[in-house]
Amino acid sequence: MHYSTKKNNHNLPHDPFKAIVSPRPIGWIGTQNSNGIRNLAPYSFFNAISDKPYYVMFSSTGYKDSIKNIEDTKVFSCSLATQSLFDKMNFSSVSAKYCVDEFELSGLTPEDGKYVKAPFVKESPAILECELWKVIDLPGSNRADLSGSYVVFGHVIGIHIDDSYIKDGLFDTRKAKPLGRLGYMDYGVINDGNIFSKRRPQLDPEGKIITE
Repeated sequence: MHYSTKKNNHNLPHDPFKAIVSPRPIGWIGTQNSNGIRNLAPYSFFNAISDKPYYVMFSSTGYKDSIKNIEDTKVFSCSLATQSLFDKMNFSSVSAKYCVDEFELSGLTPEDGKYVKAPFVKESPAILECELWKVIDLPGSNRADLSGSYVVFGHVIGIHIDDSYIKDGLFDTRKAKPLGRLGYMDYGVINDGNIFSKRRPQLDPEGKIITE
């Protein structure tokens, strides 16, 4: 099958786009407003985009509290969402009124950032503290009615890692079991059963790939 995204005439019961582009890391974004009221929300359009220097991005469908707080304070945190924290991460996705503290609502412990003034999830094994670089309003967005999609770019200026998740000098992804967002209402978990290692190939003098 094929279909035009302008017409969205796929004739399927649900849009397959997010199921195709998966798994996606979950950006568990912690912010607070100018009055110090905390906010926590998971975003499935999230990823690292650079490591020299460290930058991450996340995108919100609708102008939500996270975006407003970040534009006001210029900072945010991103806590790693893991299998053991799934239910609380899911609780934090609830559509709540502005100024509702999702940390408290979800039964999570807020910890103040060490490098930026933004809260993070104390129970998470790894946290990124970020300064706002830029917010981009995607075409069709309208801040007047809070519609559209907005992309936030953050410069990671601080990283926390729970020491119990460091093994042989490496972050222990197997132990952390990060969550991934799939399509529809589906999630996946990175664990021992689906992690493997492989080095990049090399070319021989004739320009052919050297196979092992």
